[in-house]
Amino acid sequence: MSRQILHRGRKIQVALETTVLSNGHTIQRDVILHPGAVAILPLLEDGKVCLVRNHRPAVEDTLLEIPAGTLEPGEAPEAAAVRELAEETGYQAGSWRKLTVFAPSPGLLSELTHLYVAQELRPGTMHPEQDEELEPTVVTLDQALAWVLDGTIRDAKTIIAMLWWNHRGERGASAP
Repeated sequence: MSRQILHRGRKIQVALETTVLSNGHTIQRDVILHPGAVAILPLLEDGKVCLVRNHRPAVEDTLLEIPAGTLEPGEAPEAAAVRELAEETGYQAGSWRKLTVFAPSPGLLSELTHLYVAQELRPGTMHPEQDEELEPTVVTLDQALAWVLDGTIRDAKTIIAMLWWNHRGERGASAP
């Protein structure tokens, strides 16, 4: 396998990957090289979750999402999760737990997303990045799950987080 970098962006690189398959055929693929990301499910004490309304120019829409962000060079995912939660919601958490790591689009993208749950939340001041248009939105877990199931929430990381928590988290502790 070989990779030719076609574009270097602020956070990603676009590469042309050439691979010889086991059947001897040579193929080329477009690949986006990404440093990885974190996503945080911020749970409040009263059975609520803090989502953010996030304007996403790539899909020309404002989506309801859990807080998330790209890893900085050399940054540990745990540190990025703390940073992103504070930047996007103002909250600081007294308790953190890693839930899983997932590949959001492995056919094209090298990104791995580290999913955390943040609890024992204390409010603070948001510090969004200059290009972010965010509005924290606190709703019940049941409402957020209903929005996942009816298609109101369309963001993949949020869908994964809500379904994971509903099935495997404290809400679904009796589930296999």
